[in-house]
Amino acid sequence: MNKEAKNLDNPRKQPYAGYYLRNDRANSEVDVELTHCGPDTPLGEYMRRFWQPVCMSEELTDVPKAVRILNEDLVVFRDRSGRVGVLDRHCSHRGTSLEYGIIQQQGIRCCYHGWQFDVDGTILEMPCEPAESRMKEGIFHGAYPAFERSGLVFAYMGPPEDKPDFDEFDSFSMPADGRLVPFTNVYACNWLQVFENLIDHFHAAALHNNMTVDSLDAEIRDGVSLGQGFRTMPVIQWEATRNGHGMMFSAGRRVSDEKVWVRITELNFPNLVQTASVVPAAAELRHTTVGMTRWHVPVDDKNMIIFGWRHFNDEIDPTHHGDESKCGLDKVDFLIGQTSHRTYLEGQRAPGDYEAIVSIGEIAAHKLEHPGRSDVGVYMCRNLLRKVIRGETPVDTSRDAALERGDTLPFYSADSVLTLPKVDGADDDALLKDTCDKVVGIMKECDALPSAERKAHARKRLDDIDGGNFVAD
Repeated sequence: MNKEAKNLDNPRKQPYAGYYLRNDRANSEVDVELTHCGPDTPLGEYMRRFWQPVCMSEELTDVPKAVRILNEDLVVFRDRSGRVGVLDRHCSHRGTSLEYGIIQQQGIRCCYHGWQFDVDGTILEMPCEPAESRMKEGIFHGAYPAFERSGLVFAYMGPPEDKPDFDEFDSFSMPADGRLVPFTNVYACNWLQVFENLIDHFHAAALHNNMTVDSLDAEIRDGVSLGQGFRTMPVIQWEATRNGHGMMFSAGRRVSDEKVWVRITELNFPNLVQTASVVPAAAELRHTTVGMTRWHVPVDDKNMIIFGWRHFNDEIDPTHHGDESKCGLDKVDFLIGQTSHRTYLEGQRAPGDYEAIVSIGEIAAHKLEHPGRSDVGVYMCRNLLRKVIRGETPVDTSRDAALERGDTLPFYSADSVLTLPKVDGADDDALLKDTCDKVVGIMKECDALPSAERKAHARKRLDDIDGGNFVAD
């Protein structure tokens, strides 16, 4: 008997098992509930209850912009009066695409027979019909409410009667001198595998540092590395936030015998991520602000676009390491490897998020995974998302309380470098975990405060625990 073929009870669990595993990926079913986004799908209907970015403002010129979002073909334009329209792409008359439409002072006109549509789908003119015709009064073209915010165009694609206010977080307007610079990144795969990458913080030490960086030329290494502080494997805890409408991780690292670094990143369902610092100096900072805001928007089931803002201010980037000129259409100043623009060989030699995530496949086959302890956050994310899609999650009381006060919404993302000397004989991981718990607790205390008081409160309480001390209220 060939020594390689020895586990006859389960031939898949033996060396050289390729013959027995060869068809698994092709035959594996995908998680439709979490990955399919079209109309009348569980995820698609849930996502449509939120404002979603659909393009960048700079893409709206003197001609319409064709987009595909949530498996719907749309056209986006800014009419000559400055209003933004998001309409079904195909004319209600005979189906000509409105991407070839003519932008008007009010709305847009189909090139084929001249039907003119307002931004709300009202038909203003049918020039080929008799003047006395009342046909246009009984037809409404498909349209979605839209607005512009800091260089991004947002649309609401859910039931009109349920249209919510746009979620304004503290991070969108604080600090007051901050700048939100829009960008996109296009990924040729399902939205979920890009979204859950952010809660998988262990990959920062592997993909973005230890695995390939040391073998690269210095110039390439600087472009793909998050910096020395990220090389240490962190002590990570994950937990649900906002009554299950989001989640966060807290990652504790020792950066010297005297200092520890606690990093918090938060996801808000369905598809928003707010990341702490993205500059190499993160392990030297103490701040309660955001470096990057990202919406992970499905184009269809096998493609997605990140729409986001890079935050530029002296608190998040005191060394001015960031570069606004590198942010825009399918580009961002955060690490090489966020787009498909490099050659295949460049991606092989210095793989980034794009290569790692897209190479999983068009839609990840979750049943083929072999999760370990480092994957707790990813599986927690999937389970929480499944519950909110099904309507099994309680009301987000922190959100409602802020909105009742007319406040912006609190957030948790932050970097906190604190003095905590190493103690001989002590369990340093336990010290890191305890410090993470205290920092997370401080950020949660801010939920009940008016937005104008949150930052000062958090900074004071962080000062309280600096040096290992904890001052209770």
